[in-house]
Amino acid sequence: MASAAVAANEATGAGALDRLVEATRPGMDRVNAMILSKAESHVDLVPEIARYLIDAGGKRLRPMLTIAAAMLFGRAAGSEINFAAAVEFMHNATLLHDDVVDESDMRRGRAAARMIWGNQASVLVGDFLLGQAFTMMVDTGHIEALKVISKAATVIAEGEVFQLAKARDLTTTAADYDTVIGAKTATLFEAATEVGAMAGGADAAGRRALRDYGRELGFAFQLVDDVLDYRGEAGTLGKNTGDDLREGKMTLPVILALENATPAERETIVAVLGQPGAGEGDLRQVVAIFERYDTLGRSIERAFSHARRAREALKGLPPSEMKTLLGDVAEVTVARAY
Repeated sequence: MASAAVAANEATGAGALDRLVEATRPGMDRVNAMILSKAESHVDLVPEIARYLIDAGGKRLRPMLTIAAAMLFGRAAGSEINFAAAVEFMHNATLLHDDVVDESDMRRGRAAARMIWGNQASVLVGDFLLGQAFTMMVDTGHIEALKVISKAATVIAEGEVFQLAKARDLTTTAADYDTVIGAKTATLFEAATEVGAMAGGADAAGRRALRDYGRELGFAFQLVDDVLDYRGEAGTLGKNTGDDLREGKMTLPVILALENATPAERETIVAVLGQPGAGEGDLRQVVAIFERYDTLGRSIERAFSHARRAREALKGLPPSEMKTLLGDVAEVTVARAY
């Protein structure tokens, strides 16, 4: 753990995310303009809800990675803007849908759209964003990239259904968890970096390298998010601490704890798992069990392993500042856990 933490701190000190923001700023300015344009509709409620979510901010890491991947190969001709905007619309659509499925009341630090406009409007506007994402892809005429995004949309939906089926399922394994986050989170990261590489003119090897990079980064990102659900604060998480536990999500810290816990400890976890009304005291008891078996630390170690694999995926590419930056971004993604 110590060596991993040192690596994370070094990446943090280098300001990897700030450097990524600066490096991709010209492209992202165009992406943001397209996002605002494509959120428009003659039906007033559509842009009202879409802009509410878009204006709430978020890191926009996925579209930045699309732009960065295109820049890495140096032959981008503009399609990366459409690809990046489409990736962000897909991400926002899944957030709207997720909040309905999970019955969440917070998103990005304020009331979830469903709490203001209701579940039906949230689902339908999510569908609108998905439709616009595919329209932006079609506008480029890049059928191969459209295939990548279309496949990602299907896999993400499958991951959502599988996670729903596994909610509060005490037989859920670490392999099941990998299946869920591989589909729900890593797939969109993978698609974002792969279509970016395609827009930049990458050959088959370059495309494969960025696809692998995105997938490993997505795994690392979600593992850290699942740890932060127990370590973070609502103001920084953009949601309530412990929401995953209350929603019955079988994340890795829960799975590892159940594998090691005594019968009494298992009863404590199960009593809180999937209970929306669970209080802070209940959450503290569960976290104490996690700490006893270091399930949060072990989850972070796994995240570091994926971050290292993300950096290694780029090894075969020619040296460049962007290659180094993307490697640093993989490490700093895990540093959020500290």
